[in-house]
Amino acid sequence: MPKVGLISLGCPKNQVDAELMLAKLADAGFELSNQAEGCDIVIVNTCGFIEDAKKEAIDTIFEMVELKKAGQLSHIIISGCLAERYREEVAREIPEADAVIGIGANSDIVGVCNAVLAGGQESAFPAKDLMPLCGDRILTTPAHWAYLKIADGCSNCCSYCAIPLIRGAFRSRPMEEIITEAKALCEGGVREIVLIAQDTTRYGEDLCGKPMLAALLEKLCEIDFARIRIYYCYPDRITDELIAVMRDNEKIVNYIDLPLQHASGRVLKAMNRRGDRQSLTALLQKIRKEIPDCIFRTTFICGFPGESEADFTELCEFVNEIGFDRMGAFAYSPEEDTPAATMPAQIDERIKARRVEVLMNTQYNIILEKNKSYIGKVFDVMVDSYDFDSCLYFGRSYMDAPEIDTGVYFASENELQPGDIVPVEILDFDEYDLIGREADKEI
Repeated sequence: MPKVGLISLGCPKNQVDAELMLAKLADAGFELSNQAEGCDIVIVNTCGFIEDAKKEAIDTIFEMVELKKAGQLSHIIISGCLAERYREEVAREIPEADAVIGIGANSDIVGVCNAVLAGGQESAFPAKDLMPLCGDRILTTPAHWAYLKIADGCSNCCSYCAIPLIRGAFRSRPMEEIITEAKALCEGGVREIVLIAQDTTRYGEDLCGKPMLAALLEKLCEIDFARIRIYYCYPDRITDELIAVMRDNEKIVNYIDLPLQHASGRVLKAMNRRGDRQSLTALLQKIRKEIPDCIFRTTFICGFPGESEADFTELCEFVNEIGFDRMGAFAYSPEEDTPAATMPAQIDERIKARRVEVLMNTQYNIILEKNKSYIGKVFDVMVDSYDFDSCLYFGRSYMDAPEIDTGVYFASENELQPGDIVPVEILDFDEYDLIGREADKEI
């Protein structure tokens, strides 16, 4: 049978799309390969969110083009967000691609591959709502944890963001469908699920007129997972009900990913986001009052058009005041066809880079103090792997999300497997990572 390789770039939502395509290909009899060399087809599932992601996608595509020219693979299919957004440019500038398809064509990936193998050059861009949100998946994460996509698209329309242009309006999956998939993941050995969508807190609004994330979480807690983690929570939609459900269910880890983007009310308004430093501070204080050990992860944009030194100072003060547990910052990147791209007072690239550096240095000092406070404490750690270089296990406490956060290196006299959860006493830290040893009692 034809051999197919798939390279997926970008966010976890794109990764789930790739897993759905892999399952369709396997069901159709294609042989799957984790190496590009020797494949009849390589699919590059691209990201097109920001400039760095687009560059990575283009570099990866041209790596595949060189392999094709060298006779080490036969056909190239370009899918995903970059293909969706720049369909004409991609087809024109990369004639070596045998197919350029939009995200709506993911459901017919088998037909696209068959057409390419028959000698055709495909271009398929059906409606985005035809993109499959459910079905069998071949997990590309380790077997003990997986992403669970609960919606696609976005209707928030932040002025800097092209996601609504690429993926369309927000579309929730029916709750019954999500629960069915969650049960299948659990039966397959998954111990931790990570809920993802462009805005998880908007889940259900398009189905029944009100947010349903809290109700969904209560249903998921009935399934035999060890951990349930939530990404991408929009601050305006963190309700008292959601906070209470997190507080009252042990399976839901006390970890909230809130991409806040800024703290200055003036900048947030220009971003077409609501709130200001005062309202955001009040929200985070409310969460910490109800869930004292809650971990906050966030991201900020530095150098948004019109961001003054006073705005940036306010952001730095906010970061210091809150003391975020996990934080990322990136320089504003103007994206075509978004309102922010044509705003006046665009910021010089050197100023953006300096502000990112200052903010990350601020965060680094916060993390050092937090890590010092963890020495002597015991955390339940889920084993991810064994690190042969250090001869230590590597795992994650509730404070550590897979693939984006740091974790815990620890010694153990027991033979542990990925997915095991053991108590670990923290003895030291190495910048962001904690270091410890397994405590006496196993979970």
